[in-house]
Amino acid sequence: MARPKKQIDKRMFERLCSIQCTKDEMCNVFECDEKTLTRWCKETYGLSFSDAFKKESAGGKISLRRNQFRMSENNVTMAIWLGKQYLGQRDKAPEKTEKDMEEQNARIQKLRKEIEQLDENADGQLTELLQAVRNVK
Repeated sequence: MARPKKQIDKRMFERLCSIQCTKDEMCNVFECDEKTLTRWCKETYGLSFSDAFKKESAGGKISLRRNQFRMSENNVTMAIWLGKQYLGQRDKAPEKTEKDMEEQNARIQKLRKEIEQLDENADGQLTELLQAVRNVK
């Protein structure tokens, strides 16, 4: 005598697909193995698990996308992310002009001079300190 057929709730299967559950997760919910779930999909939908999942998960993706677009109305981060995903937008570093480069080089030269002066002052202070120590002896 064969074991009784495992009962899989079609509505539950479709809901699990809509929230993008994996095949393993569904098997855990239905307490069955992958072969049983695959066979059930073939009998119920006339499709492989992958094709049935693709068909039934589409509604969940649409719902998720709808919620993301709603969130983007009040959430700048979400709006930026959606723009990057669907509109090809991207972060762009501002282009530096020749004038910008000249100003940056001038700032670098100024900083180098200041560092040299600090080094000279430190050397002078060190020399004075050494002389003071010698005079104490």
